[in-house]
Amino acid sequence: MPAEIRRIVVTVDRSWHEGGPKLAKPVRRGWAAAIVANPFAGSYAKDLVPYMESLEPLAYELTTELMAAIGLKQSDIHSYGKGAIVGVNGEMEHAAIWHSPGGAGIRRAVGGGSAGVSGSMKIGPVGTTLDLSIGNMDAGNVRSHYDSLAVTVGDAPKPNEIAFIVAVSDGGRPHARIGSLISAEEARAKAGRA
Repeated sequence: MPAEIRRIVVTVDRSWHEGGPKLAKPVRRGWAAAIVANPFAGSYAKDLVPYMESLEPLAYELTTELMAAIGLKQSDIHSYGKGAIVGVNGEMEHAAIWHSPGGAGIRRAVGGGSAGVSGSMKIGPVGTTLDLSIGNMDAGNVRSHYDSLAVTVGDAPKPNEIAFIVAVSDGGRPHARIGSLISAEEARAKAGRA
């Protein structure tokens, strides 16, 4: 059961600073969302797995399109995340459908990832904002890369839709300085990506 896509939205963000001195090059990050028909809206379906298993190619395609829009190669990626916003005729389990295939598709597009792909989800009306959590792809405890992106699609999700979302970044927060158990460089080296 392939996803019936109504719209794809790609957003690119470049941050030179959030106070403090301007960075020599910006932290580049962004998100991409596929707005799809929710085949389970308004009814209870016992078996969601066949639909879930069909979504990995969508996550891969969204992530590669996002990376191209930002101008990132696999070796540039530091952080990733995924999320879903379900229209009001759906349920949280319809958002949870995205966790496994979303993570698998993102990892395939970025060429790996040792850390879990953080995820955020919610149910809401058209224009709902999701605070999408992103984290370092090589280790979950790289504090400089704990971050989030505000995701809003003005006309989505409609009541019978789901917005499936992927996110990537080429760095942590500008001027991160809260300390960390492990640096991004150490995490990258341990993952064999140095």
